[in-house]
Amino acid sequence: MAHAPAHHPNVSARVSGLPSSNLAEVFKLARSRDTIDLAIGTPRFPDLSPRLVEAASRALREGHNQYEDPAGHSLLRLRIAEGLTAATDPDTEITVTAGATEALLVALLATVDPGDEVIVLTPGFEQFTTTISLVGATPRFVPLHAPDWRYDSTDLAAAFTPRTRAILLNSPSNPTGRVLGRQELDEIAGLCERWNTTAICDEVYAAYVFDGAPHLSVADIPGLAERSVVIGSWSKSHAVSGWRLGFLRADPERTEAFRRVHQMTTLGTAAPLQVAAARAAGAVDVDAACEGMAARRDLAQDIFSRMGMKFAPAEGGCYLFADFSPLVEGPPDSVAYVRGLMERTGVLLTPGAAFFAEPALGESYVRIAFNRPMETLHAAQRGLLGA
Repeated sequence: MAHAPAHHPNVSARVSGLPSSNLAEVFKLARSRDTIDLAIGTPRFPDLSPRLVEAASRALREGHNQYEDPAGHSLLRLRIAEGLTAATDPDTEITVTAGATEALLVALLATVDPGDEVIVLTPGFEQFTTTISLVGATPRFVPLHAPDWRYDSTDLAAAFTPRTRAILLNSPSNPTGRVLGRQELDEIAGLCERWNTTAICDEVYAAYVFDGAPHLSVADIPGLAERSVVIGSWSKSHAVSGWRLGFLRADPERTEAFRRVHQMTTLGTAAPLQVAAARAAGAVDVDAACEGMAARRDLAQDIFSRMGMKFAPAEGGCYLFADFSPLVEGPPDSVAYVRGLMERTGVLLTPGAAFFAEPALGESYVRIAFNRPMETLHAAQRGLLGA
């Protein structure tokens, strides 16, 4: 009897070519009960406000359980606009998305075509490169140089070509903690103007900029504002990463395009949670949270510098990006180091290689998340330093 040929599911080339997450092992280790997790960025500081929880319960009980305006609940869009430094029309310039993850995908789908090029800085957030590939564009990498993780102006200028449609930025940065300054943003503005390029900036950590420095949005910079897209989220600032409340801020023409794509992806995020966030927008004291995050940064920097790691102080965000090579003999291996450190001390960090376009360049680095309760950081201190 003849056997039917083996069935192989059809999988698109764009998906087949996507790499698996290099951080999968870290996520598994973080679920261990005894792990002191300084790896995963899920916020454990600031505390989730009870006012947000109660507002969500009330919205559910009141019947906000059906589709919302795909652009986002009108009051939430107003609250988002009020929190931005650039004047923003909530009706025509804000789109609420299912987290910053969807916002990134929507922004790229609406901005670039297959074969276009997108400039991206490396090291950087791992998801940027995979999303660029998913939409069929080609990443053009510009290296950032240790220890302070700045680009070389010559490298940046050379990355722009007639095929460049966007530059993807992140300020404050995951993983480096860098905050782009006015001189850098002015330089990027000049290049974007020359090459008719859109600047898409992930600003999800904008609430956390330290040492009295301001956060400068791409929407604040003359020459860049009119060709900019801001990606934002309440996941870190309000500690509601599971609510999936992201947003896009752009000019009305781009926003109209984003909304058409958004309707074809998620259509909208959870209606009762949007209502709750709008009603309890002031539940988190953002200035106090920033002060608290700065104190956690200072403690983390003290712990890991005393260990012997080398790093530039984090200017913003909730991560340190540290060179552990002074602590090992022979060629560094970030995964092996992270695994060994956890086995010895119970403290889990993130291997740095995952954040580089060329992973070999990141083998001596680890990312350290400090958006944690103080008691967690003190537990890490005891495990790492014995004090």
